[in-house]
Amino acid sequence: NTAQKVDRAVIVGGGLIGIELAEMLHSRHIPVTLLVREPSYWSNVLPAGESALVTRHIQNHGFDLRLNTELERIEAGPDGRAAAVHTTDGERIACQVVGLTAGVSPNIGFLEGSCIACDRGILVNRYLETNVEGVFAAGDCAQFHEPPPGRKPIEQIWYTGREQGLTLAATLAGERTAYSPGPWFNSAKFINIEWHNYGDVPAQLPEGQDHLYWEDRDAERCVHLVWDAADGRFLGINSLGIRYRHLVFDRFLREGAHIETVLSRLRTANFDPEFYRVWEPQMLAAYREKTGREVKPKSKKGLRAVMELLGR
Repeated sequence: NTAQKVDRAVIVGGGLIGIELAEMLHSRHIPVTLLVREPSYWSNVLPAGESALVTRHIQNHGFDLRLNTELERIEAGPDGRAAAVHTTDGERIACQVVGLTAGVSPNIGFLEGSCIACDRGILVNRYLETNVEGVFAAGDCAQFHEPPPGRKPIEQIWYTGREQGLTLAATLAGERTAYSPGPWFNSAKFINIEWHNYGDVPAQLPEGQDHLYWEDRDAERCVHLVWDAADGRFLGINSLGIRYRHLVFDRFLREGAHIETVLSRLRTANFDPEFYRVWEPQMLAAYREKTGREVKPKSKKGLRAVMELLGR
């Protein structure tokens, strides 16, 4: 009923929560304005190329995306409901719904006054044990005293919750097991563009790393590969608009595969539906242009080829 009375919604903040809320409102024919403090969408997480592609995609789908803009205050109407927002640019935007998507915070208020140690989340060790014997925490609420190498103390995505649950289940079944999440991965969807991330592709490339960013001519898909500049060890990949299999890249990351091995096997990792256009030759050409080195494709598409690559 509320949605039927809305002439405009304003969403404050970018990222995955912001775009999902925007899509939901847009699907109900509600005009949406997004206020994003960064110069392009999710640029604090995505590198410049990926962020620019997502920004264009959002704008091309009819969303009013305001960049470099922050919320100053929310104006209430006579009924106490939202009537408008005021931005730091001095603009007043009339609206009936305001979505605040600043991120996820562990809901641990119910533990206040208890003897269970907390910080931002419930503090646990690598075995998901709290400071109280027999009490464990896992998932969005868990905060590691000492997180696994290269990981954050709190990781609020679906697969880390699953892995923590499996780890804790093993411990409760009598086999005390330390949490070991393996190589990082994540996925999401920005309207019509799927995003897959395996390994580490930082927003700002640090010293000692090299990368290849490829984007198709229609600017609707891209692939970004990162590797160690000294030894060529593959470190991570972002793909937007092209699907790549998690199992294949997980193996590449665990085995420390060379970037040229990864490039030669891209076709095998691809699991876009049949009759989709093949883009991997263009990526190999871009690598040749960047490095002067020729990489020959060694892969074929199909489940059998994947099983052979994985040794199954």
